[in-house]
Amino acid sequence: MQLDLNNLPSDPALLHRLVRDIASLIEHRNSEIERLRLIIKQLQRAQYGRRSERLDTDQFALGLEDLDTDLAVAETDPDPIAPLAPSPDGPPKRKSLPDHLPREEVVLGAGNEACAGCGGALHAIGESVSEMLDWVPAQLRVVRIRRPKFACRACGTVTQAPAPERPIAGGLATPALLAQVLVSKYCDHTPLYRQAQIFARHGVELERSTLAGWVGGACWWIESLHERLCKNVFASDHLFADDTPIPVLDPGRGRTKTGRLWVYARDQHGWGGPAPPAAVYLYAPDRKAERPASHLERFKGVLHVDGYAGFERLTSNGDIILAACWAHTRRKFYEIAEADGAPLALEALRRIGEIYAVEARIRGQSPAHRLAARRSLSRSHVDNFRLWLEAQLPLLPGRAKLAEAMRYALSRWDGLTRFLHDGRVELDTNPVERAIRPVALGRKNHLFAGSDGGGTRWAVLCSLIETCKLNGVEPYEYLRDVLTRMVDGYPVNRLDELLPWTWKEENPVKG
Repeated sequence: MQLDLNNLPSDPALLHRLVRDIASLIEHRNSEIERLRLIIKQLQRAQYGRRSERLDTDQFALGLEDLDTDLAVAETDPDPIAPLAPSPDGPPKRKSLPDHLPREEVVLGAGNEACAGCGGALHAIGESVSEMLDWVPAQLRVVRIRRPKFACRACGTVTQAPAPERPIAGGLATPALLAQVLVSKYCDHTPLYRQAQIFARHGVELERSTLAGWVGGACWWIESLHERLCKNVFASDHLFADDTPIPVLDPGRGRTKTGRLWVYARDQHGWGGPAPPAAVYLYAPDRKAERPASHLERFKGVLHVDGYAGFERLTSNGDIILAACWAHTRRKFYEIAEADGAPLALEALRRIGEIYAVEARIRGQSPAHRLAARRSLSRSHVDNFRLWLEAQLPLLPGRAKLAEAMRYALSRWDGLTRFLHDGRVELDTNPVERAIRPVALGRKNHLFAGSDGGGTRWAVLCSLIETCKLNGVEPYEYLRDVLTRMVDGYPVNRLDELLPWTWKEENPVKG
């Protein structure tokens, strides 16, 4: 708006209208400036700040490690002048060592000893037993397979035992070594080139390409088990869904492209459900809506999802009901509160916190109990929150970030209130968010998948390893045993017996 300050109109009505226009323009520009300022702060926080809404306990532990080390040094090297504190009579305040660990006995002072006072014979009246935890370094060994030949003197027939099946045709690796490589890469996030360096320190030169061939060969054996895991999970009636990007090498363009790992998790701990926890990963080269549609083609039930619009297509035939995520809704207000401490954002966080407080009290209860508690305690908080959103939204500029957060919540209200109608529905998608974290760690260490096939192998191994961890199964022991059984000709019609939770029943000891 251009104004000639030296030639203003003299008509009061025109001046009033001019002032109102100027005030409206200033309000619009201030709103736009505030919106852009919040965007800048969010981008700065995404790049430099902590992304989680609560303190990462692992990072917090890292910060305390040096303090714990300093304390241990101080306790180990006490002041030589100060008297030593008496040792406590009670047992040390630590967990006992697991029973399944092998134990080596060291007996001190055994034998026919004489009394130091009178020289008389000593007899045993008891003993003191203490334990220390030892480490046996991993070692490579060579399994030499000998197959003697026998000949018949009468007819000249030559007999020899058949060569055993190898997991990799013509390869050196046993199932145990393959399991070690797989777990190191996909569970402990150690890339193959680093593993090759570790093997070299043991005196065995293995090329990275050789290790890559082992990974591909091992995945060939367990792909069918991944299919059985997917079938089992998708037969459930309550799942959590999300996706995460992974960089994939695109040789034709000399750079990486963005693939996706679609993750589907089952977690019934919140309501004491009978199904074991599980997580399946499926690779896709893009994020098109038809990807989850094809994955969930036979799924019927409640699907916990975030704000991705592609999930809406799943509800067309009525077999799938979407439950929206309160954590994603809360995050919109949290980012605004972090940026400038807006009172309305803080009030929204307080109101959502009241809903979560009720959930904390009923976690692990039966669906009927949870539903009754939600209807008597949570419904009023939810209804009041909606009324508050509807009252505040018209008072805000349309393009304000706070208005966007409120519209985000109101547009998904049916999904957000699904938990008020089904005691098995959770408030958020945190189970699948937790399943995505190992992928993020691997993404930082692997840097990228070498191909779409590499993305598929990533999905296969992550599915089995993460499901093992969810069920308290040690991934190395599991993969070693499964590969051994498959190489030995395990029946295809009994693959369900090798799923982690069933395998655990035969192998209950973790480790």
